[in-house]
Amino acid sequence: MDRDREQEPLDLGPVCRETARVVDGVTEQQLPGPTPCPAYAVREVLAHLMGLTVAFRDAARKELGPTTDTAPGGAPPVLAEGWREELPRRLDALAAAWRSPGAWEGDTRVGGVDLPGAVTGLVALNEVLIHGWDLARSTGQPYAPAEAGLRASYGMLSAAGPGASDVFGPPVATAADAPLLDRVIGLSGRRPDWLPGS
Repeated sequence: MDRDREQEPLDLGPVCRETARVVDGVTEQQLPGPTPCPAYAVREVLAHLMGLTVAFRDAARKELGPTTDTAPGGAPPVLAEGWREELPRRLDALAAAWRSPGAWEGDTRVGGVDLPGAVTGLVALNEVLIHGWDLARSTGQPYAPAEAGLRASYGMLSAAGPGASDVFGPPVATAADAPLLDRVIGLSGRRPDWLPGS
């Protein structure tokens, strides 16, 4: 077995499809609405997904350059015209790129940080899963990501250790018997019961 391979390939397709379904349900009137990300309205979460899908796609392909070298931060991202058609395509391309076993092997780069491919694939899944929830909760839509994706996200967030709150925010406590989605959301620093206006 390849020593660089730390994670069996996980299909990002189900989580990407569920998030694309939520994207399709976002109305123009909801774009300025609040989200569980305090600095981001719905339009900024969509714009963030537009950018991260390309960055993590290129990281999977080991096509390193501006899309993988740019650290997140700074001003909130601006939502481009044509997002409604383009974002589902980018989600599909992201899932397709991570279906290659080679994507999970060796090292790659995203956000200007070099990481093992196995870790990067899990981060990509987690980003799509969490921001899909952000959009669903912000726009009053149901959200039911596949259990395999939830388990992978929970495992990654549970093992994140000290310093994870710098990225995700301090975990929000949830009951041990809470639904797995709620526990994942709590580990990401969000309140599972968040609603617009709360």
